[in-house]
Amino acid sequence: MKKKNKGMVIAAIGSVPLMMTLGNSMLIPILPKMKSSLDLTQLQVSLTITVFSIAAAIFIPIVGYLSDRFSRKMVIIPSLLLFGGGALLAGLGAAVFSNSYIWVILGRILQGIGAAGTAPIAMALIGDLFRGGERSRVLGIFEASNGLGKMLSPILGSLLALIIWYSVFFAFPVISLISILLVWIFIKEKRNFQAPPPFKKYVKGLLSVFKHEGRWLFTIYLAGGTCLFTLFGILFYLSDILETKYNINGVPKGLILAIPLLVMVCTSYITGSKIGKNLEKMKWLSVLGLFLMTLSYSSLVLFEKLIPFLIVLAISSIGAGLVLPCVNSLITGAVGKERRGFVSSLYGSVRFIGVALGPPVFTRLMDWSRTGMFLSIAAFTLLVALLVLLLVHVKGKDGKEKKKSNIRYKYT
Repeated sequence: MKKKNKGMVIAAIGSVPLMMTLGNSMLIPILPKMKSSLDLTQLQVSLTITVFSIAAAIFIPIVGYLSDRFSRKMVIIPSLLLFGGGALLAGLGAAVFSNSYIWVILGRILQGIGAAGTAPIAMALIGDLFRGGERSRVLGIFEASNGLGKMLSPILGSLLALIIWYSVFFAFPVISLISILLVWIFIKEKRNFQAPPPFKKYVKGLLSVFKHEGRWLFTIYLAGGTCLFTLFGILFYLSDILETKYNINGVPKGLILAIPLLVMVCTSYITGSKIGKNLEKMKWLSVLGLFLMTLSYSSLVLFEKLIPFLIVLAISSIGAGLVLPCVNSLITGAVGKERRGFVSSLYGSVRFIGVALGPPVFTRLMDWSRTGMFLSIAAFTLLVALLVLLLVHVKGKDGKEKKKSNIRYKYT
């Protein structure tokens, strides 16, 4: 790959995970206005988020297989088109039709299906196009781009809601079109003239991968999912107390919510640029990140004033920023190109489940006890840290296994 084109290739890939990130986060600020405008119940409003998440989680493994069988680009571009088209349907339904809610739900389902073919396939594409330390660096940029979308989306959603509540739906097709053009022009996949493997052979290969690598691979999945679960859960909690306790709404609220995300973005970028292909470093940074999250959540019980709370919360964002780029690199290097799409897509499903579970679980814990909530989450992150410490065995830059380990990992 020519150096002069590499920057645009990275920019093109980095634009893709924004779709999945913006898909839910940009809608959060408009939900109260949508509820009042369409005379909806709280359950009906929540379904606009739920149907998107469920559709994405179901279709992510399917598009992962399709990307392995055909090509990443052939999956990403139609997925972006479907994402933008679903948003357009939801926006037109809200603006034109009397039974607006049904059209919004249908549009959100299409958006979810489209989102399934964005971030996970982009991660597999990075594994195809880059090697070694450069791959880790680009995956760090990928995670930073993902975090940047999370950071900007509440602000953008709040600003668009000032026009009219459904204007946010018309922003999605524009963003999708930009990403489509970048991917179409700058992503050049190597042509593979070999016939794709039959489905039975493909599944047999996957079963072999999970038979030999399953213990540590699922542990790494859990580590990544835990970061997203706790991140969205704590943001939900922070959003609630900003309104109920501090009476902070709109754009100022979005800016405060962006603070922990900004910390995570910066840490992710630095981590990705420094880890290279040193698998041992990836493991220990993941353990360190989870311990920092444990320290942060267990300490939050002592802080109720907003500024000290945000400072301590930033420690958990640093932890997540350490874990996620390492997890991305470990997963994309775990298997060869022919099965990378499915393995990374399955990880995408785990991340999405983490995002979906965060708010409802934190809601239940908030109703139970503030102290109990933080200590429970701290205990969970500590457990995941210990699992990574005990079950993920790598050694040195090449990831050659230790003699006593039965885990066979090769960084490909």
